[in-house]
Amino acid sequence: MLFETIRLAWRAISRNLLRSFLTVLGVVIGVAAVIAMVTVGNGTTAQVRQELSRLGTNTLFVRPGQWGPGRASTEAKRFADADVTAIRDQVGGLRAVAPINRGTATVISGGQNRSTSVIGTTNDYLVAQDWDLSLGREFLPSEERGTAACIIGQTVRRELFGDADPVGLTLRVSNIACPVVGVLQAKGQSGMGDDQDDTVIMPLKLHQRRIGGTTTISSILLSAEEGASTAKVQADVESLLRERRRIAIGKDDDFSVNDMTQIASALTGTTTLLTGLLGAVAAVSLLVGGIGIMNIMLVSVTERTREIGIRLAIGALEGQVLTQFLVEAVLLSVFGGVTGILAGLGLAYGVVSLLNVPFVTSPVIIAIAFAFSALIGMVFGYFPARRAAQLNPIEALRHE
Repeated sequence: MLFETIRLAWRAISRNLLRSFLTVLGVVIGVAAVIAMVTVGNGTTAQVRQELSRLGTNTLFVRPGQWGPGRASTEAKRFADADVTAIRDQVGGLRAVAPINRGTATVISGGQNRSTSVIGTTNDYLVAQDWDLSLGREFLPSEERGTAACIIGQTVRRELFGDADPVGLTLRVSNIACPVVGVLQAKGQSGMGDDQDDTVIMPLKLHQRRIGGTTTISSILLSAEEGASTAKVQADVESLLRERRRIAIGKDDDFSVNDMTQIASALTGTTTLLTGLLGAVAAVSLLVGGIGIMNIMLVSVTERTREIGIRLAIGALEGQVLTQFLVEAVLLSVFGGVTGILAGLGLAYGVVSLLNVPFVTSPVIIAIAFAFSALIGMVFGYFPARRAAQLNPIEALRHE
């Protein structure tokens, strides 16, 4: 009986293939959008986690102001060289303490130039980032005191020097003639899509004097020794900085110390929230598709009034008529759901390939999207089916 009902429903659908296609288009778009957005969001979250894991679990970031959801601040006093020295001398369990100032400048070599990120720091930055050199050397003590020298990333090397060895050549950074002493190994894109190799590193003192025009420090990167407790290091740094910045008991810190676990949790939480919001917005089109199914099924009931009257007159039960039209609506929505799943996965694969992030599907979301599309067919198809089943056979036969 059910097979016969499905066969009759498919015959009715196939009579108007174009109309049936346009009917399910809303469901196809809704399911495809939900699956594509969730898959891309999951891939982005996985990429962020992967990038953060490369920095290791023993890395901490110290920044002025309070940072986190709803409490970002840039008004707090920046750090001084003495703060870096105090952390290095008074906090145990640290293998690297790297002060960092960042900026953007135009770098020039020969007839080539580009705008790139310029970081003022010390050799400890390479230690904390586990970033090795492919060519050249680190800064000499005399260079860390402010002598012009720079280490460049692979992107800067490729764009300005091509295949040539840049070590020993001079690079102009803004208005500074800066000899290239080293080339970093390639790291590729970060989890946020930034090219980590598009950078120039110079001694902090030189950056402060010639690029930033300040003696302060914008952030400090810490790397704990293997086996050391990052929680203890974090607590010790917070205690020391509260004392140095004269923060009274009971007052909030005007700085933040975050380890990679906290940063990873914040970033992945943000990407997960955005993924959920985008998926919810896309799901609205599923409701639009359901309304489209109900509209077309109502039109179908009107067109087939005489057919319904004949079926009822020769003995068909109201439940059988209701089932037939309900099955038609469910078939339309299920077909739309399957097509939407395939389209969504294909679209997501294309997007993640362009963004160079992992392709992470969610079987749960796929199952929910499919079940939701079938549910839409049942809910929005019920009202037209009930209307068809309740037609008066005599009035239906008179219908022109």
